[in-house]
Amino acid sequence: QVQLVESGGGLVQAGGSLRLSCAASGSIFKINAMAWYRQAPGKQRELVATTTSGGTTNYADSVKGRFTISRDYAKNTVYLQMNSLKPEDTADYSCNADVTTTATMGLRRGSYWGPGTQVTVSS
Repeated sequence: QVQLVESGGGLVQAGGSLRLSCAASGSIFKINAMAWYRQAPGKQRELVATTTSGGTTNYADSVKGRFTISRDYAKNTVYLQMNSLKPEDTADYSCNADVTTTATMGLRRGSYWGPGTQVTVSS
């Protein structure tokens, strides 16, 4: 019912920047919140940043001051601007959306994930 597609990952040197995008499409009535997660090899997935429909944002301590999450409500897209990247930021970054969808029996709310995009920061 909802598809998320991330883009913008790649290889960058330490200190560099990348901008990730995640576009949502499908039977969307309302996107309640969107978030970015990441998972490095051998580590658990961790929450990087979130943004609610009201514009409230939250960040993991490890990225505060370096990453910025933002949304384009008209395009159902969330962005993650990543500056001052460090080798420890290397991970697979995934987008998550809390979405209310339209269905035959009415509105339904669910959580959806994108396939992920790899970010590699070289030292």
